[in-house]
Amino acid sequence: MNRPDNLMIKRRLSAARSASLFRKITTGLLLTFSSLPVSQAEDAPAQAVDPATSLPAAPSWLPPVTPMPGETAPAGDTTPAPAVGAPQTDSTPADNSAAMPEAPAASAPVMPLVQPVTSNITVAEMGQPNGLTLSGGQLQSGIMFTLPADEVVTNAHLSLALKISPALIARDTTLELMLNGQPLGNLPLNQSSNGGDVYDLDIPAAMVVSSNNLSFRVHDSNTMTCEKEQSDKYWVTILPTTSIGLEGQQLNIGRNLGNFPRPFFDGLQMQESKITMGFSAAMKPGDVSAAAMVSSYLGMLSDYRSIDFPVILNDLPDQNGILFGKPGDKIGSLTLPASHGASVQIIDNPINPVYKLLLVLGNDDNELRQAAYRLISGGMPNNTDHLDVAQQTIPSSKPYDAPRWIDTSRRVTLGELAGKDQGSLISNGIYHDGIQVAFRAAPDLFMWDGHNIPVRIDYRFPTENWIDEDSSRLNVSINSNFLRSLTVNKVGLVENIWRRLGGDSRQERYTLQLAPYLIYGDNQLQFYFDIKPKKDAPCSILTSDNIKSRIDPKSFIDLSGSYHFTQLPNLSYFVGASYPYSKLADFSDTLMLLPQAPGADEIHTLLNLASRAGKATGVPVNHVQVAFGLKGDEQNNPLFDRDILAVTTLGDTPFTRQLLAGSPFSINGGSMGVKTPTGMQRVVAWLTGDWYRQPVDADRYLSSTGAWRGFVSYRSRWSADHVVVLATGTDDQQLLKIHHDLKSPKINANVRGDLAIITDENGIRSFSVGQQFPTGQMPWYMMVLWYASNHIVILSLIAILLSLVMGLSLFVVLRRHAAKRLGQK
Repeated sequence: MNRPDNLMIKRRLSAARSASLFRKITTGLLLTFSSLPVSQAEDAPAQAVDPATSLPAAPSWLPPVTPMPGETAPAGDTTPAPAVGAPQTDSTPADNSAAMPEAPAASAPVMPLVQPVTSNITVAEMGQPNGLTLSGGQLQSGIMFTLPADEVVTNAHLSLALKISPALIARDTTLELMLNGQPLGNLPLNQSSNGGDVYDLDIPAAMVVSSNNLSFRVHDSNTMTCEKEQSDKYWVTILPTTSIGLEGQQLNIGRNLGNFPRPFFDGLQMQESKITMGFSAAMKPGDVSAAAMVSSYLGMLSDYRSIDFPVILNDLPDQNGILFGKPGDKIGSLTLPASHGASVQIIDNPINPVYKLLLVLGNDDNELRQAAYRLISGGMPNNTDHLDVAQQTIPSSKPYDAPRWIDTSRRVTLGELAGKDQGSLISNGIYHDGIQVAFRAAPDLFMWDGHNIPVRIDYRFPTENWIDEDSSRLNVSINSNFLRSLTVNKVGLVENIWRRLGGDSRQERYTLQLAPYLIYGDNQLQFYFDIKPKKDAPCSILTSDNIKSRIDPKSFIDLSGSYHFTQLPNLSYFVGASYPYSKLADFSDTLMLLPQAPGADEIHTLLNLASRAGKATGVPVNHVQVAFGLKGDEQNNPLFDRDILAVTTLGDTPFTRQLLAGSPFSINGGSMGVKTPTGMQRVVAWLTGDWYRQPVDADRYLSSTGAWRGFVSYRSRWSADHVVVLATGTDDQQLLKIHHDLKSPKINANVRGDLAIITDENGIRSFSVGQQFPTGQMPWYMMVLWYASNHIVILSLIAILLSLVMGLSLFVVLRRHAAKRLGQK
């Protein structure tokens, strides 16, 4: 490790004094908080202040609180009063003993109101998986990182990993580091030994706030900024392993439902959020349904951030957690309190009151769904720890109405896709990041061969005389697939002559024809203004931010010529957009299936899959149904007339064998295999043009693979119009790895077909084993053409048969005509 040795002594002393003073003040405040009693305000004298009363206002992004009709919550006083049957975790005994932990609260030691926390945030986690590169005229860049609002930092340090070009090491250059506009120090780059070093730097804790900007700038005494074509020679890269280590305290924000989703989820947390879900030993499918609703909502809020839902059964989490169950259910030492209907409560965690437990309660499955829906459908009332939920109507989704999916009934402008961040369509300076416009689409979009998707691009280059208009380009790509390079001026003999005569020949509009297969479930439309200055351009323009290139918000993409039609099963649709379950974004046509006695790891995986669905659609799975086990009467059960998403391990052989019955897959002694197609099945596959199945290859790979996890999909035997997707693994440890696998773009890109096998050694292998079936809607004439094009062998045989029939008929007619003619003669 190296430390920058040219930092100014005054700066070091000033930073050290500031940090020392900050630590003293922070320590004093924390010790003061720690000495406060843990008992509730309602049991303390009138002048005592409940921690909840000193809470900040609810986050601005929460909608206004509108209590549902019939809901009751404590009002008038900011100190929450205990509801009937509300659980008590403080040192004063409550009247309702059923809500108490088993151990008497009075004998429990007083816990501090602060808890030490540590974290380490890498540049990759800050949104730069490839790091930051400073080169050529782009000698300054920065990166944002945020911290949860209920954490206070007491120590911070930067571990800076650099890769420096040899040519830059040979120059007299320094790297200036700044945090939130305040200098941290200057690092001499010419002291690097091999171009790859790691430097440690202490950061005054007082400088770290909830939202931070860490910036880097290269200073060069030899005017490197004026060397226009040296970007490949002089460069320094801040590697993605660069990290900021933080030590601090977790503060007690009190019991306030108005803070939800805090403290369980905080949108400012850049690292993966882990939200523990707890159930009793008497867990029912309705409990898991409610948990899936909440998981999908929190997944929707997390958006691009990673989120995980560990599950514990019949035990309390050590930190924050959300518990689901019926009144009277026992989870660890806590008995869920009585409730006359659906209710939501927040209590101190009996293990440590710094952390909170959110109780989602209902006497039956409907009340649990009502409680979960109230929790996720809008802002919770502020300054209360208990809410009784009235009966409410839960709206249903329509096909393809997911708000995060692009509208396919009309043109959609890029301004609509950019949302409130219209400034993201503008690039500043010559050297800049590309403009990226993200959008999600239903993965079953279909267009006939030869039909393309029009994308009209209205754009403007800067109107400066130092721009080399012949060499500058606007490069357009989608999902890293290059589409076209657009010129500054119109191309053509007449246009060129007109421009040289002083006329305006700027090209500011172009319509691309985008091939349908380039559209995925999750898409990035990318624009980069590659501005080339003339050789005599002044050096000052190379670092100027007053140069603007823009994509007009009225540019559009038009998917109105597409249809929703595809063939299933197709696992690439599932990992990309949770399709076909997300066709109805609230999962009203989906059944989630678990073994009869599901384990924590199976529920854990199921909740993570529900979270991915909410993230993909922007809608919680409000109407999902969960079932445990198979009883043999599913054929007449309307619950199974749906698409089924199942989770289990191969170790649960009886359930897995029942589930795979009638499919191309088999289970034998805890190992999965692929059934050998019969002769008739081979003939049918050949006749229908299904020539690319790989049952033998898949079976060989499965038989030669020990530990693995992945996905299996096939046509449902209970409903021919629906599919089954099974997330499985050889054991619980393998099953849990699916969550990490689905965060890998490489694995996501290679999941396809109806069997995807993931191993630690070989990565991802996908196979097509079973027969696909069409689903969706198209005009009848297109359906005829589609069937003809996809069943070429049958079409050829029919054509041959018709030719034979017509030929023989014509032969008979002509022969009779000849015989008649000869007979007359």
